[in-house]
Amino acid sequence: MTTESRLSYFDGEGRTHRVDLSPECPRLTVGRSPQSGLPLAADDEVSRLHAVIECVDTHWTIVDDGLSRNGTFVNGDRISGRYRLRNGDSVRIGRTALTYQEFGGALDEATHIAEGLPSVRSLTETQRALLTALCRPYKQSSAFVRPASNQEIAGELYLSVDAVKTHLRALFAKFAVEELPQNQKRVRLAELALQSGIINRRDL
Repeated sequence: MTTESRLSYFDGEGRTHRVDLSPECPRLTVGRSPQSGLPLAADDEVSRLHAVIECVDTHWTIVDDGLSRNGTFVNGDRISGRYRLRNGDSVRIGRTALTYQEFGGALDEATHIAEGLPSVRSLTETQRALLTALCRPYKQSSAFVRPASNQEIAGELYLSVDAVKTHLRALFAKFAVEELPQNQKRVRLAELALQSGIINRRDL
């Protein structure tokens, strides 16, 4: 089955952009220049020619071999040279966070990002701190990792458990997961926060 690939990101006003990647156009430049294949003209931390998205065989890679001034980060780590992208990878270029997605492969490999996610600017400082605490266990990259409990978040942020619950309810609504079963809300919220780039692994 053919696998389709895409990059998704939010601009400074919180609008979602999607760039479909095709082997028929195997090389895509990323930069502040309007002539870039993926132009990020509004982000002044992006170099005019910052990085290159390139298809090698059937795999998409990102290359930054000194093209950029501020570097390119994948899942919070600065890359040097070529990095093979994997489904769900978070790529940060300047202040812009992009998510790499693959579709059409095995069902358990496809990660679909919800539309209309909030932007960093739409979250309060406390909400972002709470999201960071919620996602902190994911720093371990274990297959059995689970989001932090209300008690763990309360202890880290010096809040009451009731206050944590109140903030979580607001975040469930903002991320449109409030209709999920109770045992799935926290996991999905953490996944969306990381996949969208609102929370970076380097924040953890």
